[in-house]
Amino acid sequence: MGQDQTKQQIEKGLKLYQSNQTDRALHVWTRVLERTSDPGGKFRVLGCLITAHSEMGKYKDMLKYALEQIDTARVMEDPDYLTEGYLNLARSNEKLCDFQKTVSYCKTCLNMQGTTVSLQLNGQVCLSMGNAFLGLSVFQKALESYEKALRYAHNNDDKMLECRVCCSLGNIYIHLKDYEKALFFPCKAAELVNDYGKGWSLKYRAMSQYHMSVAYRKLDRLPDAMECCEESMKIALQHGDRPLQALCLVNFADIHRCRQDVDKAFPRYESALAIMIDIGNRLGQVYVYLGVAKCWLLQKDYDKALDSLQRAQAEHAEGSLHQRGHLSEPRAAGRAPGQVVKFLQCVEELELYCGMCGESIGDRDQKLQALPCSHIFHLKCLETNGTKGCPKCFKSSLKPGFV
Repeated sequence: MGQDQTKQQIEKGLKLYQSNQTDRALHVWTRVLERTSDPGGKFRVLGCLITAHSEMGKYKDMLKYALEQIDTARVMEDPDYLTEGYLNLARSNEKLCDFQKTVSYCKTCLNMQGTTVSLQLNGQVCLSMGNAFLGLSVFQKALESYEKALRYAHNNDDKMLECRVCCSLGNIYIHLKDYEKALFFPCKAAELVNDYGKGWSLKYRAMSQYHMSVAYRKLDRLPDAMECCEESMKIALQHGDRPLQALCLVNFADIHRCRQDVDKAFPRYESALAIMIDIGNRLGQVYVYLGVAKCWLLQKDYDKALDSLQRAQAEHAEGSLHQRGHLSEPRAAGRAPGQVVKFLQCVEELELYCGMCGESIGDRDQKLQALPCSHIFHLKCLETNGTKGCPKCFKSSLKPGFV
């Protein structure tokens, strides 16, 4: 199969995929992959297969195609293809919660000396790196990466990238428990979808609605949370987006748990867990087990609550995850001394405290402020202190003899 025929068949597959005929699209692309003699065409069809398997939640297959794509790029010796290939490797590992590899591949992308084409991918690279740092609970580096991604989005007038970054910023403030900011950013993403998203995939609307729903739930605005989650789930079902379906199921379960309706929460956690296990989302499995534990706590069944927490910790350890919120949850089930020590060590290691008042960041809902340097403080501390600039950067710049 030559270059022209390869291009025609790739386009045929795209039209099928956009009309939700996923199986037929995959069949077309797989045939192209087997028959094409055009390296560039092979690279592009592998990109289509990577995207499709990502949206279906088949992350191991996504990684398989990403590895084949990078091999193709190396044969072609083109920096633009190499940059895109390493980005897809980073994304694949991000989906599989292998965050250290994600960071490594992202750094490789940023060090590539490509053309303008590959430089336009840098915003997406920074977004993926930010998501990985968030998965590792390295919040300052996550914020720095998101800020860079946002600058690339503004410089390239890339509204879709800006939308995705806003959703990730909402997610980081959920973890830091500044729920007003956690709602602000996905609302901004929803505005971008309304203003510019006429020709976009509906996944952008679904993504913003999901993150809005999580923030509304944290703010105890449960009717709003349910409405947004229902809209997100509807789109996820229409497009066969199993990863988003699983996230929505967890959020539905959390909403019912907040309403003290554990009978409705349990089956939704169970359905979410089945999808999370199937797609290989270990981080998602931890969320499910923690939600289930909270349900057992509501029913004062502490043995079952502890069992769920231990399952969460086992998945946490097996996946080499480092989410600060996950380690703090065992305090709800009696605060075993070893768990408290582990939690405090984690807090100290990650410097998750305000550099002005010394109190822990993220233990409760408090307004935070990220400065341009990405250091995070309680907003009330910055307002009462009146210091211009970042106190932490100022302190670091002083010579030891003058401190």
